[in-house]
Order: sequence, then C-alpha cells, then structure tokens
Amino acid sequence: MNHSSYSFVTGLIFLFVAVVHALRLVFQWHVTVQSWAVPVWVSWIALFISAFLAYTGLKLCRHL
Repeated sequence: MNHSSYSFVTGLIFLFVAVVHALRLVFQWHVTVQSWAVPVWVSWIALFISAFLAYTGLKLCRHL
C-alpha cells in the first residue's frame, strides 16, 4: 500500500467516524459504555477531531 492510498483509506475512515458523530448530535442518540452515559459534548470534540483528520488525510492523498 503506497502513501496515497493509505491517506485516502484513513481519510475515509475518519470521515465515516465524523458522520456518525454528527448523526448522534442531530438525532440525540444516547450512548452508554458499561454503566457510563457518554455526554453529548464528547461527540462535539470527536466530531471536530475526526473531521480534521479526514480533511487532512483526503487532502494529503491528493498531493502525493
């Protein structure tokens, strides 16, 4: 696997993660890990981080 395809695949994975977090925010899905109810603000942080990583990965695959 070369650098361009690796960047593309990781960009798509992070884009999928960002979309899932955005859907959780829009539809107000409740997430529970064992007995801990995950607060909504965790998805805001994860959305911004995963969207940035998706943008960076997809941008990088175009320039390689």
